[in-house]
Amino acid sequence: MANIQIRKYWDDDDKTVKEIFTLGMSEHVPSAFMHILKQPLTQMLLMCVFCTLMTSSKSFLLPILAVTLLLAGIRQFVIYMFSEYIDTSLRLDLCNIRETYMEKEDSCFWVAEIDGQVVGTVACVRNKEHPDCLELKRMSVRRSHRGMGIAKALCRTVSDFTRDRGYSAVYLVTSVVQTDAQKLYVHMGYEKMREFLVPQLFAKVTNFTLFEFRLNLQQGVQKD
Repeated sequence: MANIQIRKYWDDDDKTVKEIFTLGMSEHVPSAFMHILKQPLTQMLLMCVFCTLMTSSKSFLLPILAVTLLLAGIRQFVIYMFSEYIDTSLRLDLCNIRETYMEKEDSCFWVAEIDGQVVGTVACVRNKEHPDCLELKRMSVRRSHRGMGIAKALCRTVSDFTRDRGYSAVYLVTSVVQTDAQKLYVHMGYEKMREFLVPQLFAKVTNFTLFEFRLNLQQGVQKD
């Protein structure tokens, strides 16, 4: 078992933390693309384009080319949406991690280290909509170091911090395409409280759902 050390964020970690976040979010592009392709409206659009061009052109080549270009366009749009989210995050809370997380009351940012290398991150902050909770944010582990218990250790760090400050629960939001994260949170004792759609029109059309999870610290059991 690797020697995992969880410690508070240092300013020297800034570049590595942003890299881990960016790579972690970019990994969801393929699953988000597949999620969109599974939606009935997307399949109907692709079928209508194919059938319309097939009927009008009397050729397989044109409809196949059109559908291929449409798929490529959808994928590029997914990449664009994730890039926009990453850029926005880097301009907002991750622009100055110390100011956002380390200098505010009941907030903190941690990194996971193995052999002096930062391989994971997590943070928590106060949430105005859930005053009895602290919110878990920015959970990410390098792909090369997954399956080693790092994410579980980071989750426990947040729940311990939350309990020590007298809050009754940990709250978080994750997306429909982050299936590994959902499994982790359920394993750690979180309960799914609510599902809702991202407010943007494209997200509503593609049924891009967000999930709220909550860990009750009086009843939650953090498993090994």
